[in-house]
Amino acid sequence: MSAEPLVIEFEVGVRPAQAFDTWTRRCATWWPASHTISGDPSAITFEPRSGGRIVEHAPGGGEHDWGTVLDWEPPTRLRYLWHLFFERTQATEVEITFIPVADRTAVRLEQRGWERLGEAGPSRRSRTQAAWSSLAAGFISACDAGPQPSAG
Repeated sequence: MSAEPLVIEFEVGVRPAQAFDTWTRRCATWWPASHTISGDPSAITFEPRSGGRIVEHAPGGGEHDWGTVLDWEPPTRLRYLWHLFFERTQATEVEITFIPVADRTAVRLEQRGWERLGEAGPSRRSRTQAAWSSLAAGFISACDAGPQPSAG
């Protein structure tokens, strides 16, 4: 079974370095608590290297793995295996590029690997598309708000 990659594209009003930083270092400032495992993370971290973990830190000290960084290329590209809410064996691949456009950034998110999920792939892709569209709005707002102290 094959499923087309999911692609979300939008622009933010900051340069690529700030957009990359907002996605990776300031994730907890724009990622909705309702779309986390703990429901109230104290931090969300991307370990800044290939092989690094993407981790939700719960208020009580627990950790929940969301994925694994495959490529860490600031400020233009990030690629990772993603399994938030699913077993690691059900991970899909997310690639995000941050391309300069004057003093703005074109952001392109592509998520692929739906075919690995068998018959569940198409419906999961559809649900995920709606989620990423909503999450993109939060990311755009966080970029517009400007640099803030890192929340994790």
